[in-house]
This record gives sequence, C-alpha cells and structure tokens, in this order.
Amino acid sequence: MKLTVALAQINTVLGNLQRNLEKHLALIQEAHARGADLVVFPELSLTGYVLQDLTPAVACKPRGDDPVFQPLLAASQKLDVVVSFVEEDVRNRFYISAAYLSRGQVLHVHRKVYLPTYGLFDEGRFFAWGDTVQAFDTPYGRVGMLICEDFWHASPPYLLWLDGADVFLFMSASPGRGLSERPELASARWVNHILRAYASLYTSFVVHTNRVGFEDGLNFWGSAAAFDPNGDLLVEGPAFEEALTLVELDLNQLHRTRSRLPLLRDERTALVQRELNRILSDRSRNSGR
Repeated sequence: MKLTVALAQINTVLGNLQRNLEKHLALIQEAHARGADLVVFPELSLTGYVLQDLTPAVACKPRGDDPVFQPLLAASQKLDVVVSFVEEDVRNRFYISAAYLSRGQVLHVHRKVYLPTYGLFDEGRFFAWGDTVQAFDTPYGRVGMLICEDFWHASPPYLLWLDGADVFLFMSASPGRGLSERPELASARWVNHILRAYASLYTSFVVHTNRVGFEDGLNFWGSAAAFDPNGDLLVEGPAFEEALTLVELDLNQLHRTRSRLPLLRDERTALVQRELNRILSDRSRNSGR
C-alpha cells in the first residue's frame, strides 16, 4: 500500500478562526486535486500560536455541530485531514490538540502532553496538559500523533511505537533559534536529527509539519519533512515560506526494513515495565527521607 501525504506548512492569522479555516479548506481542496490521501497541518493551525488571553475566545470542540469542525469534517470525505486547534473540554479546560478526520468522522484527538514553559514559551500558563498517548487505526494503517514538545521527550514516541503506530505524524509551531555552520537554523538541524533518529530507532515513517511566518516577534521556519523506516529523508519543504509539499510513503518499506532490522520484534517491554516500576518505587521511597 502507498500513502500520499501533503504537508501543509502555513502562516496563520493569530486569533482569526474564519480566515484560518478558509485557508485550510482551500489547501485541502488543492491537496485532493494533487492526489493526496492525507493532509497534515501544523500545531495550532486554526488559531495561531501566541494566543495567551485569546485562548478561550478561539476554543473549538471536535464534533459535527461545531461551526469550525463542520466544514472540515465535510472536507474529510475526500481525503483524511489532520488539524490542530484549541480544544475546550466539558469542565472548561483548554488544550493544545490535534484531530485526525476521516470520511466525515473524528478518528482521534491528541492533547499535547508536554507544555513548554521556559525561554520563549509560556504554554503552562494558559493550557492544561493531556495525559494520554495512544495510537489509532486509520484507513492507511495504525498512526500516532504528537505535538511539538511531545516529541522532544523520548517516552511519547516510544509509547506510540509499542501501541502499534507505523506512521508518526508530528506537528509543530517551532520558532527559529540559533545559527548553524550549514544554511539551516540550528533549531531546524536539531529537529531533523531527532526525526531521523525516531524513524531509524522505531523503523517507522516519520512525518513532520511546521508552520511559517512571524508572530509576536517569533519567526517560524517551516521545512516540513518526512523520513522512511531506514531514517532516509524522503522530502523536505522550503524554509520560511508557505508550501504544500507532497510525499509518497511506500508502506511496504515497513516489511523490508523490519525483516532486516527486527528491533520491534526484539523489544523487551516486560523488562522496561519491571525497571520502570523499580525506578518509580525507589524514587518514592527516597523522597520520604
């Protein structure tokens, strides 16, 4: 089976749901016309990133009666869609979330687990953290989604791998930081190192979409990318400009790579569980001293 993914690295209008929604619908239509099976947008693609006190005003609920999700769900009848948004739950808590839409249905919602509140970032002041990391089934196999800081930590991708994900969809609003000896920013180079490592370690496909544009002094660098289970770069979008970059994932590569390198077969999950229990038990015991 082959899966054609469109990576939609876009510039958003801060706090303007309607304009951002219109851009999403136009790009979904373009991706469909170009033969994509799935289109993936970046972190907080429907709202912009530096929301702060705007957070409650732009919150959505990923269901058919929501005025923002209603047209997105209709558009997902043609191809699968991943969007990111501010989600409000029944207790009026707000999350940075991503939804996978397929054939008019919400297949899965991931709530960002790790909220950076250091340096340039202030997410912990305005958002609640998610507390689940789960893979899910799609028409193209089992998929896992993570949002930005989630995949700077080792455990969420590992959990998705153990839960059966063969395609990792990562979305970010990553601002550029640091100079590099190479043409790209140091932050961009570091991100691609991590993505390549995950693809190689987990013998899985890794797809990353990052936003572009300026917002509140931050410059987002784009350069969407995809890696195959060997860790080879399949495609990379342009830096610092909007683009819809398509890549074909040959899902048969999973079989070829894992036959050669059976890391998944040999993973000792019971050992990991036992040692984690020991570490947590020791930590709990030592905290009382």
